[in-house]
Amino acid sequence: MLLPCRSPCDSASARFAALVVVFMAYLLMGATVFSSIEGPVEKERIDDLRRLRAQFLRDHPCVSDLDLEMLLNEVVWAADRGVSAVNNVTGHPNWSFGQSIFFSSTVVTTIGYGHVTPLSKVGKIFCIVYAIFGIPLTLVLCTALVERLLVPATLLLQWLNARLGHLYQPFYIRLLHLAIIVSLLVSLFLLIPAAVYASLEPEWDYMDALYYCFISLTTIGLGDYIPGDYPGQAYRPLYKVLTTVYLLVGLTFTMLTLAVFCDIPQLNVGLLFLARSDETTNDPEKVRLNQPACPHTQYTQQRVHVRTRLDSPSPEEVTPVHARP
Repeated sequence: MLLPCRSPCDSASARFAALVVVFMAYLLMGATVFSSIEGPVEKERIDDLRRLRAQFLRDHPCVSDLDLEMLLNEVVWAADRGVSAVNNVTGHPNWSFGQSIFFSSTVVTTIGYGHVTPLSKVGKIFCIVYAIFGIPLTLVLCTALVERLLVPATLLLQWLNARLGHLYQPFYIRLLHLAIIVSLLVSLFLLIPAAVYASLEPEWDYMDALYYCFISLTTIGLGDYIPGDYPGQAYRPLYKVLTTVYLLVGLTFTMLTLAVFCDIPQLNVGLLFLARSDETTNDPEKVRLNQPACPHTQYTQQRVHVRTRLDSPSPEEVTPVHARP
């Protein structure tokens, strides 16, 4: 009795369904862990604030509970929009030129800390228009920079192939190449900048600074840690501009790392979840459209199939065309 043959499309659909299930399970796991870790801390903070509020009302009987509530609501509303009631008078304005450059960079890079937001309707409209044109422009700029950084990166890969090709399989040489790039990213844009921020920010320790660097370079941008916002920060406009430069350069190097990672076919698991693979279509345009969305365009000139054996490619096959001697 002949068993029905499953088509490649059915197999891809099954893998995609499994991916959706894994993603939902990952979200549920994250919610469970965050809730169990942060819930008790939040409750402790709420209890402290309630005690402080009650103590304040006892020490100032002339202030009614309703008046205090109204004041706190206004202070919280203003703080959520970047206006601080603590240092707004003596501190630097949020919309100085340096701060505005910093805000503009967080908009076009989609980091979006949210600690400072446009207050006027005209400012909100301009922010929408500015982001519509600024985000694609930033992507084009970063892609162009990544393409240029790929030249020394592929030269490094070519040098590793020349030196180690007779000792190790090409896949392991590529892993070594990726490890070098990741090491540069971690050291130059996470560990060292975290030490600098920890020394410049009075209320940050090294873990806070490292957390800020990671959250920023991954464009998560939670906004709970913002450099240069401490009252009395010296050279705040210059500090903000230098932070903007760090973010742009760091994001570019992060994209370079992703480009190198995506170009290793054995690690590019995204190919497993495409609706149709190269083997199921002979249309070159469809093949081009089905290629994974990696932040580079010319690191390889032809699609590399996922191989089932690690020792099948030769150094010439895994070296990008434009990097071959």
